[in-house]
Amino acid sequence: MARQVGLLIDRQGRAQLVIVGDTGAIYIPELPRSRQGTARLRGLRLVHTHLADTLLSQEDMMDMLFLRLDSVGVLTVDEFGGPERFQYAHLLPSVVSGAGAGEQEAEQGGRAADGEEGENKGYRVFPAVPWDRVDADFNALTEALEDEMARALSDARVADGDGERAVLVSVGTQPRSLQELYLDELQELARTAGIAVVGRIVQRVPQVNHKLILGKGKLAELEVLCLQGNAGMVVFDGELAPAQLRNLTDATERKVLDRTQLILDIFAQHATSRAGKLQVEMAQLQYTMPRLVGKNRAMDRLMGGIGGRGPGETKLETDRRKIRDRISRIKGELETLRRQRGYARDRRAKARVPVAALVGYTNAGKSTTLNTLTHSDVLAENKLFATLDPTTRRLRFPQERELILTDTVGFIRNLPKELKEAFEATLEELEAADLLIHVADAGHPEVERQIQAVESILTDMQLHEIPSVLVLNKWDMLDDEARFALRQAHPQAICICARTGEGLDGLSAAIISRIDWERGMVVA
Repeated sequence: MARQVGLLIDRQGRAQLVIVGDTGAIYIPELPRSRQGTARLRGLRLVHTHLADTLLSQEDMMDMLFLRLDSVGVLTVDEFGGPERFQYAHLLPSVVSGAGAGEQEAEQGGRAADGEEGENKGYRVFPAVPWDRVDADFNALTEALEDEMARALSDARVADGDGERAVLVSVGTQPRSLQELYLDELQELARTAGIAVVGRIVQRVPQVNHKLILGKGKLAELEVLCLQGNAGMVVFDGELAPAQLRNLTDATERKVLDRTQLILDIFAQHATSRAGKLQVEMAQLQYTMPRLVGKNRAMDRLMGGIGGRGPGETKLETDRRKIRDRISRIKGELETLRRQRGYARDRRAKARVPVAALVGYTNAGKSTTLNTLTHSDVLAENKLFATLDPTTRRLRFPQERELILTDTVGFIRNLPKELKEAFEATLEELEAADLLIHVADAGHPEVERQIQAVESILTDMQLHEIPSVLVLNKWDMLDDEARFALRQAHPQAICICARTGEGLDGLSAAIISRIDWERGMVVA
């Protein structure tokens, strides 16, 4: 029976592996990982036969991409097994080094034509020639490729710094436009975490692949984007199951994170108080415990780096019993801190000082509103989750009236369940509030979805019955048409620009009108 034959040849011209396949394909066994550097290829080239008169296929290109081969070549044979034509291909230097990749969409398709060279394809395919007229010095070609890769990589590091680089992926059944909006938010999360986004993949599917999320074709596109952008990390929108995390890590040979892990990392960076650090550690441990089985490169770093940062990182390699013990101790410490906060709330209640809490989607401008109203200097940045620990200030009004104003952690859609449980102590500040001031980013294209997300979270937390005031912040960013539409949709909202102070007098008047100052409580 006729079979295809393949050779993996090293740079000294020696056959390191002989592969015998079937009539239609050869199957390359798992090779040892040999990525010694971003600017290095594997040191092996593949040459194999095709029994029919077919040249390099998409499967051949994918093998070259995923295995990072020096080159791949195919030799066609006639019906008697005699050689006929030879064709070969190699990766492009800009793909492997990431030079000039920038931010790109994965909208690739088809195989490159003979001799075609383009960064979207990720490789160059040379025209087929008779087998006895092959004139190529493969070693010299590989050395030149690696030299160019090293130069381009050095230039890219100078331009972009040595921070972590990632490709973002969204796979789901939602409309593509909605997936794009979700990826925009994921990109902001990545920027807050210090990650440079070098590529994006969006795929709408009728049903998600439960093993690898992506199909084989999209995995190939992902590999091209990672090579083009010199990305060592892949971040998925949504939460990955433990098995999916392991499968994707093995398939891509890169660090794989999901949205929950990214948010946990941001919280770890921004936690400053004792309570905040304990809450982040507990959330990390709760997320990690079911994912301890198997090896995941996103969890094997004991210090520093995206996905492995924070007070809980030394626990990531411990067994589940030790993690459960640690979680139990953290819960005890948080309970003590919760009681201390409760005493402070009781003292405020006895003094009949009303309490208002600023709530809203992350980066809506809550901290800026607090600063402007109370003349404070609480950290306020144009980043998601810039404020993590609750901050309390007194807000004084005329006629010796005063109010306790609390700035709390921002909300986000699909808030990870680990964070909901871990931050119960912090969110108790909301339960004690007499009035909720819901700050929304009026200039955000998804302001209505964000308002709905916050209201949904408040309902889940059984806080929806607390009186509230909707505040549309960043009003100066809207044109007249957008302002009219928002006023129509939310006629009772207070329109402000916290950065400049515009409209804050109206907000103060609305707060004053809602409070019974004799009894220190909010009136309907």
